Amino acid sequence: MARDFLFLLGSTRSGGNTEALARQAAEQLPTGDTARWLSLADLELPPFRDRRHSEERVQPAPTGDAAVLLDATLGATDLVIASPLYWYSVTTPVKHYLDHWVTWLYNPELDFRQRMADRTLWGVTALSGRDHSVADPLVGTLRHSAAYMKMNWGGVLLGSATRPGEIADDSAAAARAKTFFSSTPVPATHA
Repeated sequence: MARDFLFLLGSTRSGGNTEALARQAAEQLPTGDTARWLSLADLELPPFRDRRHSEERVQPAPTGDAAVLLDATLGATDLVIASPLYWYSVTTPVKHYLDHWVTWLYNPELDFRQRMADRTLWGVTALSGRDHSVADPLVGTLRHSAAYMKMNWGGVLLGSATRPGEIADDSAAAARAKTFFSSTPVPATHA
């Protein structure tokens, strides 16, 4: 069965190491699978307002870039968060995107949580240094988000690079990229 991948680029600059690693992995997608790419930094999303406990609990339907992002999210079988490691977690554009999940959850017309169930969430990140355990908070953020939404968890492809273009020197990450999307996702759980 063909899959529809949505690659959500979380960097505030284009063409970085995380994006390059994600593109290496995407090159291995089977024939028939599709890949759509959106840069979260290029989308004009409204500020997130948590209204869950207010009289305005029901959120209005998204418009503009928020509607584009929602439609792309719901149209994908597989979501790939490509976020460089910033302060041990996801970037601001990725966090802002995930915050909008709350907005979509509280719009009863969307059935967002039910529609997200059984999709697969993946991650790709580049970080400085070889100690990949420093990315544990980023991995946890994504895995726990998938578990909350009853999604499947594909894992995170990690690479080591600091300066632009250095990901090309990480041969181990390039080897993992060749088979990353062929691994079998598992139901996400809170570890």
